[in-house]
Formats: sequence, C-alpha cells, structure tokens
Amino acid sequence: MYSLRCLALCSLTALAAACSRPAPPAASAPAAGFTLTAAMRRDIQLDTVRREAPETVLTLSGQVTTNDDQTVQVFPLVGGIVQELKVELGDHVQKGQVLAVIRSGEIADLQNQQSAALTDLATAQKNLAVLQDQYRVGLAAERDVALARQDLSKARSTARKARKQLAIYSLTPDGLYSLRAPIAGFITDKRVTQGMQFNDDNVGALFTIADLDDVWVLANVFESDIARVREGYPADVSLLAYPDKIYHGHLDRVFNVLDPTAKVMKVRVQLHNPGYAIKPEMYATVRVRHTEAGQRLTVPAAALIFDKGAHFVVVYRDAHHLAVRPVQVLSTDGERATLADGVRPGEVVVTRNQLLLYDALDSRPAAAPLASAAHPVSGPTAASATRQ
Repeated sequence: MYSLRCLALCSLTALAAACSRPAPPAASAPAAGFTLTAAMRRDIQLDTVRREAPETVLTLSGQVTTNDDQTVQVFPLVGGIVQELKVELGDHVQKGQVLAVIRSGEIADLQNQQSAALTDLATAQKNLAVLQDQYRVGLAAERDVALARQDLSKARSTARKARKQLAIYSLTPDGLYSLRAPIAGFITDKRVTQGMQFNDDNVGALFTIADLDDVWVLANVFESDIARVREGYPADVSLLAYPDKIYHGHLDRVFNVLDPTAKVMKVRVQLHNPGYAIKPEMYATVRVRHTEAGQRLTVPAAALIFDKGAHFVVVYRDAHHLAVRPVQVLSTDGERATLADGVRPGEVVVTRNQLLLYDALDSRPAAAPLASAAHPVSGPTAASATRQ
C-alpha cells in the first residue's frame, strides 16, 4: 500500500512540473530587413569616416588682368601726324620695335637748331684758328684768343645738347620720329589711327604693351569672408574658357582696403601663362583653400542626403547590415563635409547611389539599426543627394 501511495505521489509531482514548464517557441519568420544584392553592391561606392583637420574652401569671383609690373603705356614725345602705323591691337612686339612713324614740326625745329649749332661750332673753330695765327705774328691780342676759346666752348656745348635731344626721338634718315616699344609684349590697347593728328600736350597713351608671361587674377572678397583669407593661402583658379583645367597658385597679395562702391576687398593670384592661353579680362573663379586647426569628423560630401530638413548618411557594415544615420553638418566646403556627430571614425558610408538605399531603408519595416555613435536612427538632414 505504501508503495502505491509513493508511486501515485511521484506521478502527481511529475505532472505538476510538466504543467508549469513553458512550452517551446513555435518557429517564426525572420524579421523583415534589407539585403544588398551583388549587383547593387557593384553600383555603389564606399568611403570611410575620418577624424582630421578640415579644409575650408572659399569660392570667389574674379577677373584676369595684366601684370602691372610688366605693363607699359607708350606716349609720344612730340606732337605731329601719324604717317605710318606699324602694329595692330593684339600684336606681339619686341623691345625697340617701331610702333608708328610720326612726322612732327617739333622735330623739324630741333633739326634746325642742331644745324645752327653745328654751323656756330664750325664758325667758332675757324675764328679761334685765325686769331691764334694772328696772335703768333703779333696781330691779335691774347684777350681776343681767350674770348674765341670761350665762344668755341659754348658752341660745342650747344651742339652737344642738340645732338642728345635728337637722339631721344630715334629719327629715321629722312627726319621722321619713330615711336618704339620700350618692352617686349602684346599690344593690349591701341588709341591711334593712320593719319591721326595730335599735340603732345593733349594726347594720352597711344599704345599699351603688356608682357603676358605672367598674369594676375584679382578676386573679390566680401566683408563677411575677409577673416578667411591670408597671404600665402593656396588658390585654385578655373576659367570659363577652359572648364576642365585648373590653374594652381596662391594669394600673393591681399589689398587691405574696401572698394567704396562694391564693398569688397581685392586679393591677387599671380599665374604663369605658358602659351599665353590666359587672356586679360577673362572671368575667373578662385577657390581659396585653408586647413583649420583641430580635428573633426569628416565624410565625403557626396555621401550626404538631404531630406525632411535634415542631413543623413547610409552606414554600411556588410550586405545585411545597413542603416540610415542622421548627422549634423557643420560645413560642406571642398570634397569632404565636416560633421558635429552622428558617426564614428572608421565607419563606412555609401557615397554613390546612396539615395536609392536611403529610400529602401526608410520605407522598410523598423529593424534593429547599427549601433550609433551618438544618435539612434531618426529623420533625415542636408547634403549632395536630395530626396524629392
């Protein structure tokens, strides 16, 4: 009887234990998620979040000008009539080359003065010789010889002055005035025509010659950006005429005054000009680069997505683990964007076709996101890709 009671008690205990144990979970479908296919993986590009000193880029508008240190205006020294014009606008000239031939009444007067001076010199020489002969035979006083020597000295000085005056004008054999180039370069301005008549006191420069081996690019800096430019900063110059070419230089001069009308400050970039491809008056875009002190989080600017008034990036771990991450953008100057938070150094972000992934991830049912450095996944922010 005791054995039966024990057996019944054990059976009841086992039954009670079986009833209190939870039943095993039923097999359930995996959580809905997003998987990157091999074809999609080939269509995207990846880059790494870095912590580095950010580079700021200030974009300025500017214009090409001639190098003032190698630019000369050519004025005529006398008035007259342009008898022959030797050059045209845009021509390249050598130093000393004749630009124009001018017939001048002033030159004729100087030639007459020289002729008279040479005649007076010959007369003074002859008078002195006669008086010296007379003095030797006692027919002339010593005082007369001394006065003749003084007259000869004056005649020589006058003749020398007339010769130097005419030498300035580079006269042709027939007495015409040749206007010559003082430096080698290009004719960048021409204000003279064949047969033009002018006076030396009412005419400006007939020609402007500029050496275009080096040119200047003058760019405008608004008041709000003045603190962001310094002499020596690297500068990249692009021109409308050559959109695929970048000219590299630096700010070699900051003009510390504001234009009273435009309220801008000028900065200058000097560029070497091989082949004279860069022409004066071309419009230019100048990008001034500067590396800031300290380090910040940076990602490629192409990785940013702007949606719902915020910026986002798509963080990639592997084909099965992607997540949309909100980020706070400080600046997007240059090729990389500087962030305040939202990602960690070393994380990988998508930089091409990220908008397609963003749409796919944003529309799928919620799933466990990748661990975030600062924020959980929330609504999007600003960047190079914008969801419409």
